[in-house]
Amino acid sequence: LDSGDLSKLSLECARYFKQIWEATQRPAFQGLTIVASNDINEQVLHSLSQQPHGITTFGIGTNLVTCQAQPALGCVYKLVEWNGQPRIKISQDMPKVTIPGRKRAFRLYGNSNQPMLDILLMAEEDPPTVGARITCRDPFHAPTRLSAIPSRVQELQQTVFETSRTLYEPQISTTRQFVKEQLEGFPPEVTRYEHPKPYPVMVSQHLFRFLHELWEQEAPMGEMR
Repeated sequence: LDSGDLSKLSLECARYFKQIWEATQRPAFQGLTIVASNDINEQVLHSLSQQPHGITTFGIGTNLVTCQAQPALGCVYKLVEWNGQPRIKISQDMPKVTIPGRKRAFRLYGNSNQPMLDILLMAEEDPPTVGARITCRDPFHAPTRLSAIPSRVQELQQTVFETSRTLYEPQISTTRQFVKEQLEGFPPEVTRYEHPKPYPVMVSQHLFRFLHELWEQEAPMGEMR
């Protein structure tokens, strides 16, 4: 199917295939694949997921290699430590300010066994522990803070490269399964397609203070006369 109402046409195909199978008992008509390809993109997939259809395979071409929503992936490696000394990038554009130093990332789960938030700690800090209260801060908005008591703690970070050596090289299938499991564990309001709820990523009290101390130390100060 490469045009028309994909939902309606796929259901008609599935119905005809079933009728032929029941009438002839020919194995070829049992479990036939119904393929749809017609500029399939994220919006089309979302729309089809909200209504009945008989499609079993999606032929995604153009939008597989070129994402319409974000045709270019903006990724930048930024230095956070040099010769053991934490470094920070100062910018008037807040999202470009870096959080200095080596860090560890943890996911904190609530009593419902769903993620509450992710938190960054400095490498030398003790990790969060189950049942213990931890203060969480928004790194760039001082009034935003909360305390969390996790029922489960998951460390997220794993070293992949170190001194030009590959330490960890997972299989694509392993990574895909991990991402699938993580997405299924989040509350629906976080993963919904339209108007998702922002998921908090915060820092420890110690890292918050260190960030702002280094920021004040390194940022140029204006002068008036």
